[in-house]
Amino acid sequence: MRLTKFGHSCVRFDTDGGAFVIDPGVFSDPAALHGVEAVFITHQHADHCNDPELRRLLEDQPETRIYGPESLTETLGSLPFTTVSDGDAIPVAGTEVKVIGRHHAVIHPDLPVVPNVGYLADGVFHPGDALTVPDEPVRVLLAPVAAPWMKLSEAVDFIRAVGAPVVHPIHDAILSEDGIVIVDRMLTELIGDPFQRIANGDTVTA
Repeated sequence: MRLTKFGHSCVRFDTDGGAFVIDPGVFSDPAALHGVEAVFITHQHADHCNDPELRRLLEDQPETRIYGPESLTETLGSLPFTTVSDGDAIPVAGTEVKVIGRHHAVIHPDLPVVPNVGYLADGVFHPGDALTVPDEPVRVLLAPVAAPWMKLSEAVDFIRAVGAPVVHPIHDAILSEDGIVIVDRMLTELIGDPFQRIANGDTVTA
């Protein structure tokens, strides 16, 4: 399996059987969507779900399937998608994507908590905007590292709780270049060898 980061939380998965992408949002490169069999959305926020690009995708590739929590209707409206929830498993691109989790992390008590699901594909876990720890082994964790709903210590505790041997940071578009350097330095110090940044546009083998 090959993983390519396309900005913020958007990661494309290429296998020998096809390709799919998770969370192509407004901070992501739309090139991630080219030729994919499926799109998986963790939740409705625009940095994870770019409605105009998804509409263009279905115009160009109407056979592409979109998956996400039922609350996506608030963003996608009449755009067709398949509702998924915790415990589901979807066969795609020669592998299986398991759905894990239910809720977005709390941003502030005054704001509603929206549904959020994570996705586990061949041991690679993308949690979306949550700190859900799967009850099965994770070999590659795509870990959020900067968000209005988290602080760095929470990212460290989440990474340690999951215990994956490889950790790639995501959800980092709100960081400046200097901010990325600081966060990477601290996480490398606290997490060690598992922490490995994928630059936007780069591909790694998982």
